[in-house]
Amino acid sequence: MADKIKVIVAGALGKMGKEAVKAIFNEPGLELAGMVDVRGKGESMGDILALRELKMTVESDLDQLIAAARPDVMVDFTNPQAVFNNTRTALKQKVNCVIGTTGLNDMELAQLEKIALENQVGVAVIPNFALGAVLMMKLSQQVAQYFPDVEIIELHHDQKLDAPSGTAIKTAEMITANRQRIPARNAREFEKVTGARGGEVNGIRIHSVRLPGFVAHQEVIFGGIGQTLSIRHDSYDRVGFMPGVLLTINKITEIKGLVYGLENFL
Repeated sequence: MADKIKVIVAGALGKMGKEAVKAIFNEPGLELAGMVDVRGKGESMGDILALRELKMTVESDLDQLIAAARPDVMVDFTNPQAVFNNTRTALKQKVNCVIGTTGLNDMELAQLEKIALENQVGVAVIPNFALGAVLMMKLSQQVAQYFPDVEIIELHHDQKLDAPSGTAIKTAEMITANRQRIPARNAREFEKVTGARGGEVNGIRIHSVRLPGFVAHQEVIFGGIGQTLSIRHDSYDRVGFMPGVLLTINKITEIKGLVYGLENFL
């Protein structure tokens, strides 16, 4: 019988962190080896999640947890300010990393890839763990060959820290790779209110909505002569991300270097 993959979760007290803890704890091939959160004060995660069998507490120091638990994989659901340092710390200690926190820039990704290769471990940066979201991005990439005029609307809960979402940026990048012509701009267009036309990635407008009631949603709207085509994905519950999280944990131990996007594991 193969050894279980030992996993720690960073950002364990967040909404995604709690779901990840439950999913990992209940997955037969994985061993939950520890949890860390800067807000951690030794709380019983079993009490927080109403899981009587879970007899572990939430730690507050990542270095100490890695030294004590000696994990194979760290899953990070922290925040854009902490994720780079967390990942660098883990990779340097030869811990594979699964990153669900968005906000890393290209320079940071390049540095993490270099550290991962130097230490012969893998780092997976996954903008969206939902299978439906991955299919939305892949379908949008295919449609862009025929409908180059496109804009993206992404909608998230009002506590999300970064905008636009990592999923929207990734979608724009995938569309750009398959778009055969760049649509001409309306030279007479002007914004009466700054930002009314949204942000821009590779010439693709992205509009970010932040309101209570949403979880994670995105619509990609293509325009053509006399017609439009919309591709939309909605995540209503964070439990829908967990199959993608578990898949990535199981695959990352076979990888050396950086993988960006869940589609690379499907």
